[in-house]
Amino acid sequence: MNLTQLTVFREVMETGSISQTAKKLNRTQPAISLALKNLEKTLGLPLFERKGRRLVPVPEAHYLLAETTGILDRLATISNTMEGLIKGHSGSLNIATMPGPSTFLFPRFISQSVGENPEIRITLSTRSSPQIMELAGSQNIDFGFADFEHSAGKAPQYSAELIRADCFCAIDIEHPLASKQSISISELDGVPMGGLHSTHPFQRKIRKEFQDASANYNPTVTCQFFLPLIPFVSSGQCCTIVDPLTVATERELNPSNGKVVFVPFDNPLRYEYAILEPDHRPPSQLALKIRAGWKAEVLKMLKELKANPCTEWYGEEKGE
Repeated sequence: MNLTQLTVFREVMETGSISQTAKKLNRTQPAISLALKNLEKTLGLPLFERKGRRLVPVPEAHYLLAETTGILDRLATISNTMEGLIKGHSGSLNIATMPGPSTFLFPRFISQSVGENPEIRITLSTRSSPQIMELAGSQNIDFGFADFEHSAGKAPQYSAELIRADCFCAIDIEHPLASKQSISISELDGVPMGGLHSTHPFQRKIRKEFQDASANYNPTVTCQFFLPLIPFVSSGQCCTIVDPLTVATERELNPSNGKVVFVPFDNPLRYEYAILEPDHRPPSQLALKIRAGWKAEVLKMLKELKANPCTEWYGEEKGE
């Protein structure tokens, strides 16, 4: 028995006619008759009695129909499931992202991409960038989005696709620097600053920028990521240097109620994001679709910020 023979048999059972079955399956009548004949030969018994143009099933045919229906329905389910997996319309996805984007931008993108599809299961974890690197290296996620950090020690077991962009200085709207079109690090000499923890690579980069400019870095507020620094800026307690996705989040949610402006630097201060993908965990079609979509979403947000006449800046992808 094969799938074609079983399909022909079920349709003949329903229609009782070779011609109607041929029409329904878009095949010739001789092909339908041959498939039915070969099935009867394989089973070693006739399945129908021929009465004129009608085919009347024998009792054994009804038993076979019950078994055949279960098989064909299961195969149809498998086929639909595989089609959904191939098109990225079903499956499971395990993603990790750093705290900033996981607050709003990334969940919004995922929810819009998945919609109300009940065939997709999402696990979204918020982790620090080093933890995301570890998860990607241990092949425990489909992909991650993190700050880019050079891996220390042995070669990492993941690939990193970079997206680079320029940072901004977040300033209270009443601050004297808020009216400038761009600023330099030297203008922040001694100014109270908010920043990330001292072990964060970007914070080390900031300190070096101040050192190179012979400027005094004056940290007064320290947070794990950028967004919690914005309320301190809006209350006038400090300025802070932030990544562009923090600017995008601020403009979407406006937690500062318009009390913070984002000013670019005279000499661009670059920020590096990384999409991390495990080397030994082949991606599903769903993972490929969501990963590519998120990359496009990030680049779109960067372009939209560039087009905003209030803040001039640009983002670029690695290799551009």
